[in-house]
Amino acid sequence: MALTTEHWDRYLGSLHEFVNAPVTLATHGTLVRVAGLVLEAAGIRVPVGSLCEVLMDNQPPVQAEVVGFSGDRAFLMPTGEVHGLVSGARVVPHGTPVQTPRIGHVARPWRRSEDRSRHLPIGAGLLGRVVDAQGVPMDRLGPLQQVNAEPLVRRPINAMEREPVRQPLDTGVRAINALLTVGRGQRLGLFAGTGVGKSVLMGMMARYTAADVIVVGLIGERGREVKEFIEDILGEEGLRRSVVVAAPADAPPLTRMQGATYATAIAEHFRDQGLDVLLLMDSLTRYAMAQREIALAIGEPPATKGYPPSCFAKLPQLVERSGNGAPGQGSITAFYTVLSEGDDQQDPIADAARGILDGHIVLSRELAEGGHYPAIDIEKSISRVMSSVVPREHIEAARRMRQMLSRVNKARDLIQLGAYTPGHDADLDAAVRSQPAMLGLLQQDTWTRSPLPESLATLRQVTRSH
Repeated sequence: MALTTEHWDRYLGSLHEFVNAPVTLATHGTLVRVAGLVLEAAGIRVPVGSLCEVLMDNQPPVQAEVVGFSGDRAFLMPTGEVHGLVSGARVVPHGTPVQTPRIGHVARPWRRSEDRSRHLPIGAGLLGRVVDAQGVPMDRLGPLQQVNAEPLVRRPINAMEREPVRQPLDTGVRAINALLTVGRGQRLGLFAGTGVGKSVLMGMMARYTAADVIVVGLIGERGREVKEFIEDILGEEGLRRSVVVAAPADAPPLTRMQGATYATAIAEHFRDQGLDVLLLMDSLTRYAMAQREIALAIGEPPATKGYPPSCFAKLPQLVERSGNGAPGQGSITAFYTVLSEGDDQQDPIADAARGILDGHIVLSRELAEGGHYPAIDIEKSISRVMSSVVPREHIEAARRMRQMLSRVNKARDLIQLGAYTPGHDADLDAAVRSQPAMLGLLQQDTWTRSPLPESLATLRQVTRSH
């Protein structure tokens, strides 16, 4: 169609705005050093967290993120393989492409974005999919649909604007429902050594928890466990309402950290839509180990057991993003597995996690070796919000069963040696009589769901005779 004078005026106005807008010149740097995990570049000045590409002739680009600087040198951590890089390679910061005005269209305001951080696909199209830490599908089901590229870091919610934890959440696990009741929006840690069943317990909660969306972050674990967790533990029904983000142990440390941040950002997106989200992250310790690798590589001094101070600062920054949202929004109930090295509950990461989480569930190797599943050590576990989400009757029943368990465990040696004789301690006698019923409450088959009302009824039956 013929262009009118009005169209030409709008087009010339857009050009006038473009010419008068301040333009930041793009700068290219040079790769000057590769030392272990760190790339050093000279000639670029970009903020920490910015993305860059290392370009070489006849080589695919290597993506890297700025993690620090010293003087005029920028420290970058690659997210891929650095084999083949040579000194002098170009380092190009990422930027937002500049739009070009079209004749006959009203041009948008001219802005050059300085947001050089990573943006990954987030949206409803992720449900039922398995992606890596870059948002690339791993399940061979085709490209993602109904997603938008969004930043991974969001502005934290004001603590005074969050909804308090007031509603119980049914996890389908009888021992947790009865004695460690979880509140909607709570953040708990699963503390365990290797091989005591934490992945199986996470799978039970993924299948049975009353949540709209489940986000699973498999961070730093063995690669074979990814497919096994999805097919054998999560199952087809669980995967249908889930998003799985996998960053296995062989991924670069920055990619492992990004996987945890990406899973949290996905959970935040669904929470903002008013949905109740269950976030399962395995494991928080691997996230801290990845940060340790990065911090030590750029020269940060080690502190407790080789963990630099930045590790202990990163943990609350990640954990505090979950929880309840503002009024009208949904919630993120999060379970973070914490690997206790050598079954040491005083491990620095385990100790730091206990201080920032709303409770902890300890899995015992002794119980697991005795065939007790789930191997939850009730005496060492606690839910800090249980008193706010269940009635007083429930709290009293749970307290009585804890007392009974404690009495039986303290007298275990006497019972095994045959030195225990009934009649000397009425409370111990009642606890010993109730021991089979208590074990029946605490043990549960993997494929059996125990709703919250049923769990409470079983707890009442156990403690009624005490």
